[in-house]
Amino acid sequence: MKKILAALCTLLLAGAGCMSASSQRDAPYESATSVSTTKARGVEPVEITALLGFPLDRAQERVTKKPFGLYVTPKTSPVSPERFSGYHVGVDFETFEDEQDRDVVVLAVCDGTLVLKKVSDGYGGVAVQQCLLEKRPVTVVYGHLRFASITASVGDVLKRGDPLGVLGKGSSAETDGERKHLHLGLHEGTDVTVRGYVQSKTEMGPWLDARLYFPL
Repeated sequence: MKKILAALCTLLLAGAGCMSASSQRDAPYESATSVSTTKARGVEPVEITALLGFPLDRAQERVTKKPFGLYVTPKTSPVSPERFSGYHVGVDFETFEDEQDRDVVVLAVCDGTLVLKKVSDGYGGVAVQQCLLEKRPVTVVYGHLRFASITASVGDVLKRGDPLGVLGKGSSAETDGERKHLHLGLHEGTDVTVRGYVQSKTEMGPWLDARLYFPL
């Protein structure tokens, strides 16, 4: 009988040990998940101030028609006539009435290398700069520039605040027929893409709202 009781105690203790080991495996995993979720939701918020410089003076007054993420069709667009459809993956900075017949200088919004400049459908002159944002590589698309005004060469490093070029003349080949304004796109990664619209919210994934990274 003593031997049977001893065996039962051994089994019970072993079971308790297994339960204890299982709890030790599960608890840290659950705890880590909880901590991670808490940090993501507010303990460590993404810093969103003063990471980029403004591309134009009075920039905050200029975003009046097409902000980031706006769904556009020729029937619903705030711009007329409209030839594009989709989710706007940039921020449009409009020009003021007294700027229509004078040069409007566009400034580099970050420190980084000019990786592309060309004349492109939908833009006219376009330039793309590669920078780091919160230690992540991003590309910055500057659309509707007068191509001849982009004097930097591909491979040149531009500093935040350096003149990049001037806006193209509205309704001309310099803007591919578009109004005089700056389209500024911000794309995660090193891939160079100059798309101004995408057709689904899923495709918006790598695009960022540049307004979140300007000084308040």
